[in-house]
Amino acid sequence: MASINLIEAFQEFKDAENIDRPTMMKVVEDVFKTLLRKKFGSDDNFDVIVNAEKGDLEIIRRRMIVEDGEVLDPLAEVGYTDAAKIEPDFEVGEELYEEVDILDFGRRAILAAKQTLASRISDLKKNVLIQKYGARIGDIISAEVYQVWKKEVLLLDEEGNELILPKSEQIPQDYFKKGENIRAVVARVDLKNNSPVIILSRTSPLFLAKLLEIEVPEIFDGLIAIKKIVRDPGERAKVAVESYDDRIDPVGACVGMKGSRIHGIVRELKNENIDVINFTTNIQLLIQRSLTPAKISYMELDNDKKHAEVYLKADQVSLAIGRRGVNIKLACELTGYEIDVFREDEEVVDEFDIDLDEFADEIEPWVIEEFKRIGCDTARSILKLTAEELERRTDLEKETIEEVRRILQEEFDREE
Repeated sequence: MASINLIEAFQEFKDAENIDRPTMMKVVEDVFKTLLRKKFGSDDNFDVIVNAEKGDLEIIRRRMIVEDGEVLDPLAEVGYTDAAKIEPDFEVGEELYEEVDILDFGRRAILAAKQTLASRISDLKKNVLIQKYGARIGDIISAEVYQVWKKEVLLLDEEGNELILPKSEQIPQDYFKKGENIRAVVARVDLKNNSPVIILSRTSPLFLAKLLEIEVPEIFDGLIAIKKIVRDPGERAKVAVESYDDRIDPVGACVGMKGSRIHGIVRELKNENIDVINFTTNIQLLIQRSLTPAKISYMELDNDKKHAEVYLKADQVSLAIGRRGVNIKLACELTGYEIDVFREDEEVVDEFDIDLDEFADEIEPWVIEEFKRIGCDTARSILKLTAEELERRTDLEKETIEEVRRILQEEFDREE
């Protein structure tokens, strides 16, 4: 048996399709040259020929034919009589090419070569995976959910590589089923037990940045730059954008006609509220924009301490703070300033309130509008009235009012 089919003899090759052929051929050549050195002491007069397409391997031994008795180097020379046994037409001075039967190496040596080859192929696959995803950190990929566990989700890419989406990198409202395709950004490549682990993220600001790049051509073309993104995944995000073309409104371009561009991103992020603001180097104006949707009356800045005292009308305070304080927290992260909220002509706000619109994901819009009709547009304004009073002043049923009060009270209980 002068040749061997590698695809059948070494099953590992079937899993190595993502390794380029020249690299694979070089590995096979190195493994068998090592085998030759162990058997003959040198591989100088041997050629290892690999046909990567068919999986065939041939080992050719080259020796010069010399007169009988003049063989000085058995590895490089062969006597005329021995050469004539292979082919009678040979003459002294010619080169003898002879195929080496793989089985001549012995069963144990072939098994060792197979194990070495499998190990080398495994290392190559790891390196290819690290290089592939190392170059794609920050890019969005789509992968299929293969297994859902309590602390993480296992996904497979188009080549069958395993990817991990940890619970900490999932949006709180995420719910995945086996077989569905999901999008995420490549966060990092870790090494665990000397094996690469590709970590994905849906909570990273990079994920939102790439989604905007997909939906907004002006960002992809470089006409609009994303200066900074801050997120509370699943709750709210603030995106500061700047246009390099005076003719383009960066906020309008990102939001799209009637919100057409931003709506797809909001759905992908499980109804995360996205505030797109125009970036400016004027810190006072940036703070004002970052506290959207609240309207500021005036503010006092301490640039040395990076501190801002913001004064608002009473009905704007709850908007500035936001539900669970998310709005003001993100504004601080976006601007880099510590922001304190005050009511006009009053001391710092101790008892925060929450705008009713912040509960749009739990309370029906028409119910919110009914409360607003009677002047109750914040959570505390409703809780300060009794259920009987609310039933008398609105067209809502008692059960609906009690359910709304329960939702609002639970929110304050969590805060406390």
